[in-house]
Amino acid sequence: MSDRERDDDMGFDIKAILIRVITTIVVVGIAAFLTPGFSIRNIWSLIVASIVIALVDYIIAKLTGVDATPFGRGIVGFVVSALILYATKYLVAGFDISVWGAIIGALIIGVIDAIIPGKSAL
Repeated sequence: MSDRERDDDMGFDIKAILIRVITTIVVVGIAAFLTPGFSIRNIWSLIVASIVIALVDYIIAKLTGVDATPFGRGIVGFVVSALILYATKYLVAGFDISVWGAIIGALIIGVIDAIIPGKSAL
């Protein structure tokens, strides 16, 4: 079995992950701009946070089948999205968010995700 066939069997798709990361950069940047209690110090913090968010969401989706988009699975998706945003605060320097910022940010991300084509991580 070739590496490509094995990756397809495991559900690993680098193109899908790259699309998620790029759309997550845009969506998280907009959400940080619009949300009180949510700030990103520089572009590198935004990029690293978006990679972390996209990978965590990808892993959660593969392991549990829960789509972490705020409106993807109702209240469960919303809570998972807010938790991912809040947990990223502890993993990425320069990414600061309060509990209320994570809740409001998850709502804004849900609205933006409905408008922007492509699959955002959250």
